[in-house]
Amino acid sequence: MDRSAAERFLADHHQGVLVTLRGDGRPQTSNIVYSFADGVARISVTDDRAKTANLRRDGRAVLHVLGETFWQYVSATGTAELSGLTTEPGDAVGRELLELFDAVSSEPHPDPDEFFRAMVDDRRLVVRFRPDGYAGQAGG
Repeated sequence: MDRSAAERFLADHHQGVLVTLRGDGRPQTSNIVYSFADGVARISVTDDRAKTANLRRDGRAVLHVLGETFWQYVSATGTAELSGLTTEPGDAVGRELLELFDAVSSEPHPDPDEFFRAMVDDRRLVVRFRPDGYAGQAGG
């Protein structure tokens, strides 16, 4: 699949399935919301989730995104890295989480200070997934 077509498709969508690898090698899937820009899909996760533990152990992953029909999709393979936790309201990770929220929402968050506090309380961090291969059909 053409890289530029795949990346346009990923940028135009925000919901997908993230496939990570369990410790025994079996796949684990998670429905996620993401933002894709500049060759990176950013995903907000909490520290205690299976996908977070899986990616800490092995950064290989697949992001599978459906289009308007079942036959329109992009499946991106690549490697993910994890940011640190947001630990101070408004720190760099918190600001990245707010940018992600605003990118996938219909309007900006109405109270960034409340958002930053909630992200610290939730023990959130950012998954930065960088695809290195694409398969699928971005057209109808």
